[in-house]
Amino acid sequence: MPDQKKATRYGLATVAMWSTVASAFKLSLAHLTPLQLLFYASLASCLVLGLVLAATGRLGALFALSRPQWRRSMLLGALNPFLYYTILFAAYDLLPAQEAQPLNYTWAITLSLLAVPLLGQKLRRKDMLALVVSYAGVVVIASHGDVLGLRFASPSGVALALVSTLVWALYWILGAKDDRDPVVGLMANFLCSLPLTLLAVLCFSDPWPGSWEGLAGAAYVGTFEMGLAFVTWLTALRCAVNAARVANLIFLSPFLSLVLIHFFVGEAILPSTVVGLVLILAGLGVQRAGR
Repeated sequence: MPDQKKATRYGLATVAMWSTVASAFKLSLAHLTPLQLLFYASLASCLVLGLVLAATGRLGALFALSRPQWRRSMLLGALNPFLYYTILFAAYDLLPAQEAQPLNYTWAITLSLLAVPLLGQKLRRKDMLALVVSYAGVVVIASHGDVLGLRFASPSGVALALVSTLVWALYWILGAKDDRDPVVGLMANFLCSLPLTLLAVLCFSDPWPGSWEGLAGAAYVGTFEMGLAFVTWLTALRCAVNAARVANLIFLSPFLSLVLIHFFVGEAILPSTVVGLVLILAGLGVQRAGR
């Protein structure tokens, strides 16, 4: 039954988890390569999602999936988690967490751009304004406030962070017509991505982690970022009387994340990061207006 208070509690729990993951990415990458982090986080996520399905009596639905549905998961799993997190973790490896995290929030703008050629949608004036405002924030963050000089500290890191938003948006567009239970579908996607991740680790990295700290970080990322956060967010939206009110909670996450990045990662938060983040979120607010 709809319950707005319950929806808000689940939404806040999700925001709390999302707020920690940028710090967890950066701390884990101090001990693991991006591919190692993806592999062990994916294993943890499969375990958590499997436990959720078992606890809710839906594990049998995973084994009842048809061949076309498994083929869909092979495609979606190649996009997310494999390609998306490979690129995202590589961006975090090159950039300070305070820069990579806000750049990742531009995926909603990327989604509206991809929807034009792939879904035949039209860009509204608000979409164009949102694009300009949000990507102005990207420039401010990437240039450390030197907007006129346009000297980026890590052009490769910025490029990877923005490409990851392209992959994420494409994943959601292709998965929009997926009629499976969302948690079952996500579990199938992760299972199908594991062979790709294992092959990539064997070919381009070392499958054995160097320390227990790295494994602990990967377990945290897989449990919360790739697993429980999805389940609690989905629950929040299903319980909501007003889904928009719950969705607006996501605007809390990046600011909480900056606080945690400062205290746990030890980064001094630059004024340009705060200004750029405000611009990115302002653009997202403009885009959401009227929807």
